[in-house]
Amino acid sequence: MAGLLLAAPTATLAQSTPSVHSDDPFSLMRGTQQPGEKRPVKLEARLAEDGNVMRDGLFWRVFTTIPDTNGRLRLVASAEGGTKTIELSPGDYFINCAFGRASATRKVRIAHEAGEAEQISFVLNAGGLMLNARLGDGKPASASELRFSVYEDHDDRRELVAEDIAPGSILRLRAGTYDVVSSYGTLNAETHARLKVKAGEITDAKLKINAAEVTLKLAGETGGEALADTAWTVLGASGDVLTESSSAMPTMILAEGSYTAVARNQDNLFEKTFTVSSAGTEDVELLLSENKANTDADGFD
Repeated sequence: MAGLLLAAPTATLAQSTPSVHSDDPFSLMRGTQQPGEKRPVKLEARLAEDGNVMRDGLFWRVFTTIPDTNGRLRLVASAEGGTKTIELSPGDYFINCAFGRASATRKVRIAHEAGEAEQISFVLNAGGLMLNARLGDGKPASASELRFSVYEDHDDRRELVAEDIAPGSILRLRAGTYDVVSSYGTLNAETHARLKVKAGEITDAKLKINAAEVTLKLAGETGGEALADTAWTVLGASGDVLTESSSAMPTMILAEGSYTAVARNQDNLFEKTFTVSSAGTEDVELLLSENKANTDADGFD
């Protein structure tokens, strides 16, 4: 797991039981740093209870426990990497450890007594999610057209965890179950999956996308040159407009299903119903002699 890339932490501070104790009975009441020589504090973290100590990919932050006049906790130390040793004055602190979008926070007390470094260990209960997709014919989906979004359910609401995730990248998350949506192209080719992330493991998921790349053309004869100055409209099975274009040969990605292509050229309308399967690319050709629409151009606005 040491090869996972670091993402920006999104930690929310929360209190927990102090893990380092002091013989000073008044330090809890003071709740802040006390005069005295700074002591070394060793910070380490594991992804799972039985996992190895992380050697990189962590982001450490240490805060005071008393808010300032603006209601914020003051950052007193930070570090990136794996195991780190920092020096802190005796007193109470919030220590946050972040691993991508997984994080944990503990309240600790650094004692006055000199001696060996205090050791504070975290178990992050986190793992990784690597996302890819293939088309229905088994070929890899074009990486430039493919993006993922990840959601997490919280009671009666659905929360976006991350979006615009490129295929092959590793998303670091808390262990749990997530809803993943793949978007192929910019129209209607979406795939939904529910995936589980386990602590200390990378879930390598390949989603199946039932879609194809479609190219439209209006020509005077079969196999002829595409006519310029053609405006296109693509309708879904229910008649809803999916996309419009003024290109001679527009190319788009569409999910499996039935569609109608409508071409406007020199005040004439041409239309053709076609079916998309996930067998790869598809060419849809409309002919001047065969596909003229019954509706005149003025009635289509």
